[in-house]
Amino acid sequence: MTHESTSWVSVWGNAVSVAENRPERYAKDITIRYPIHIPFSGKALRLTFDNYCGTEPIALTKTTVFYGGKFHPIFFDGRRDVTIGAGENAVSDPLSINLTEGEVIQVSFYLADFTLMRSVVFTCGPLSEGLYANGDQTETISIHRDISRTTHLFYFLSNVSVLTEPDNHAIVCYGDSITAQNWPDELALRCFNEGYHKTAIIRRATSGSRILREYHCLTYESYGLMGSNRFHHEVPTDGADVVIIQQGINDIIHPVGEKVNIFRPMSDLPTVEQLIEGLKTYIAQARAYGYRVYVGTLLPMGGWRTDAPFRQEMRHAYNDFIRTTDLIDGCIDFDAALRDPENPDWFLPAYDSGDHLHPSTAGYRRMAMEIPAELLR
Repeated sequence: MTHESTSWVSVWGNAVSVAENRPERYAKDITIRYPIHIPFSGKALRLTFDNYCGTEPIALTKTTVFYGGKFHPIFFDGRRDVTIGAGENAVSDPLSINLTEGEVIQVSFYLADFTLMRSVVFTCGPLSEGLYANGDQTETISIHRDISRTTHLFYFLSNVSVLTEPDNHAIVCYGDSITAQNWPDELALRCFNEGYHKTAIIRRATSGSRILREYHCLTYESYGLMGSNRFHHEVPTDGADVVIIQQGINDIIHPVGEKVNIFRPMSDLPTVEQLIEGLKTYIAQARAYGYRVYVGTLLPMGGWRTDAPFRQEMRHAYNDFIRTTDLIDGCIDFDAALRDPENPDWFLPAYDSGDHLHPSTAGYRRMAMEIPAELLR
């Protein structure tokens, strides 16, 4: 494999959102470590750290990658440390390293000084668990459990790309909490298990986020940025040629009226036409990036705490647009796959997590199986 016949392709990625604002939002003298699964071989890697939602600079004191039985130092313009301004990101110098498909690298970075832990995203799934630890553990192979703790919060690290064969590619999964949870990991496992070794699954999803609105209050700002502040920042991805969009349910279920919650007025409720126009802006942007566009229907929500007939009507109308529009390359009908045939506004019980909005583990696996095999080859 020569550099002339290779290209940069993302193998892992997350959105960057706003952390819940708590008094303990500053950290100091901690190491954060994330495992990154490598779907295809490569000759080099580079890391992106993103302070997009930060309101002050952050400083990474030291960063390492553990692979092949040793720690590899990561540099930024030839330096071990890097300061990333508010709203900015930093891409590491390429690390020349022979990576083998199916292996796992460990990315560790040390924050020596007080750091505003604001740029973060929550994700979960079988491939999405990191840890944080006291002190500088960037060159410690096995961090003792007494000084460490697992986490599903992914701070600052937003992308890992490898220099690889040009026929390898990435699929971007864009959405809200449903996509921030298991199904992209289940899709990555499906690729590995079914022999689709040229495809990486990149998750760009933030819990609570909406297409058309975002909260500007301390109570709910962690619910994520609206689409006009997210899509252009998250979706352009090294080596990606497909985006799967699954978003819109929070626009429908969040507004409850100021008598119930002063931060969630009914004036935030869009019309179906406005919601569709928001989706069309995503489609237009994705086309400008040269991506094929697939859109997932909104899942059943019967029994959710704000479920109401008018919300179901909106969901059905929005899904009808997704199923019939010729603006996209395909509809992925998650709704049809997970709903109860006898009560179609509700999940099939086996696919319901219990809150009547998010799928169960089995439901997420079913979502992963709904992705057309032609996208994974």
